[in-house]
Amino acid sequence: MIDQRLLRTDLDGLRTALTRRARPAIIDELEHAARLDSRLRDITVERDECRARVNSISKEVGALRRDGNVEAAEKLQAESRELGGREKGLAAEHDEVSAALHELLLGIPNAPHPDVPDGASDADNPTIVGPVATHATYPAHQRVPHWETAEALGILDNERAVKVSGAMFTMQRGAGATLARALCQYGLDANADAFEEIRAPSLVSTATLTATGQLPKFADDAYAIERDDLWAIPTAEVPLTSIYGDEILDYDELPMRFMAYSPAYRREAGAAGRDTRGMLRAHEFDKVEILALATPEQAPDLLVEMRNRAERAIARLELPYRVIEICTGDLGQSHHRSFDVEVYAPGADDWLEVSSVSWFSDYQARRANIRFRRVDDDGKPLKGTDLVHTLNGSALAVPRVWAAIIENYRNADGSVTVPELLRPYMRGLMRIEPRSGPTVEA
Repeated sequence: MIDQRLLRTDLDGLRTALTRRARPAIIDELEHAARLDSRLRDITVERDECRARVNSISKEVGALRRDGNVEAAEKLQAESRELGGREKGLAAEHDEVSAALHELLLGIPNAPHPDVPDGASDADNPTIVGPVATHATYPAHQRVPHWETAEALGILDNERAVKVSGAMFTMQRGAGATLARALCQYGLDANADAFEEIRAPSLVSTATLTATGQLPKFADDAYAIERDDLWAIPTAEVPLTSIYGDEILDYDELPMRFMAYSPAYRREAGAAGRDTRGMLRAHEFDKVEILALATPEQAPDLLVEMRNRAERAIARLELPYRVIEICTGDLGQSHHRSFDVEVYAPGADDWLEVSSVSWFSDYQARRANIRFRRVDDDGKPLKGTDLVHTLNGSALAVPRVWAAIIENYRNADGSVTVPELLRPYMRGLMRIEPRSGPTVEA
């Protein structure tokens, strides 16, 4: 969440930054938060004055009784009781206003980085790399939607997935399942040089899901297990971010880098009938995430590195792609700056987002309470702590990369050539055939 202190120290600057998000309701919430913060401070001052007066009266009463002035002592005691009642009321109001302010702050988005391009929606997102490896025209056999090719090959069986689990679930079979697994292993291997692999839980607490910004705002998109106060993760970013929640890290430990494969669960509320065919949008899918905890000074370079890693993963698969920067009006709630890698799928005739790489500044770390202690020039720890900055990226999200491979690598006879880079992960499979079976390298 945003730093509450800015409501009193730099409200104008915060207002200017959040105005760039092009949603007037955000400014209304910000102004309301500032009023609540002001009232909270007034309550605190009055409550503390009451407490101080009660303590002073207690001492005066003792002195009066020692002097035998019972009437004056009883008069002061009556005042003390009245003040005590007032203090109790102020304490209750303090808790009420504090809770309302906290709830409001949870919904106010992060301030965009100054370098984020201005814009009102995704239509204003500029392309900063590419398009790369696209063609002026695509042959007819590559213009076939992946769900038609995959069903003909017997590698996608969404009809039975729906029978088993309901609408918007998918099921890969045979070489399709192998391809999905291969992509996950490729995504991990591509980042193993610098990122520690984690197998994090797929179910997390309410506090953990709140730390990354999914709650309370996006509760309708999450799967809840209410009986146990657990939630199915929408991405491995959620548990990875909170590994060091409520901890203070040493300066020389940063940056810390993690990667994780996990299933991802999203209810996709309101998405019925929109991009739901094939593998484009589903309630459950596989994903590899990379995440970093860093100092504010380390974060900008890390963002570039992580973006380059996501771009390189797609480029090495020889898929047509581009990189766009997310404008202010399209930024996610927690995002300070963000880039998307998109692949072109000729069968769907669309650019598909396959990776989002984002810098969250200290927005998530403030919720999760992840701090670090700086050191002086001699390496000695300094007093006080600072919040870390968090960064996250999709190293490899399976569904749309899977779909793009099926469409871009489709041959005229309906078969699909396996990208050379993935063949070692697929037991040497070179081509997925429509009828006669797979061809394997000798």
